[in-house]
Amino acid sequence: VQLQAFGGGSVQAGGSLRLACVASGNFFASINVLGWYHQAPGKQRELVATIARGGTTNYADSVKGRFTISRDNAKNTVYLQMNYLRPDDTVVYYCYAQTRSKTDNWGQGTLVTVSS
Repeated sequence: VQLQAFGGGSVQAGGSLRLACVASGNFFASINVLGWYHQAPGKQRELVATIARGGTTNYADSVKGRFTISRDNAKNTVYLQMNYLRPDDTVVYYCYAQTRSKTDNWGQGTLVTVSS
């Protein structure tokens, strides 16, 4: 599975950004979970949000009520709508896909910068 992320950039605090990640490859039909993680310098990669094929979602406490994850299986795409952004949301975001065989796949990071 290849993952290509789009939509990072710079925004002022309180603003919004939408990330998108397009999955391709021969194994898309076997993808169960899509999601987003983030990683700050010197820290481990952490969960932001995931969405299972059936639509069940999971969010980090820090983004609940502000971020919304969704997926379009027909377009092989997962989205992350980020609202009410804060300066501490400034990190690199990584797209993630887990196949039904539990294989993890990662896209390239996309930087989100939130200025105060």
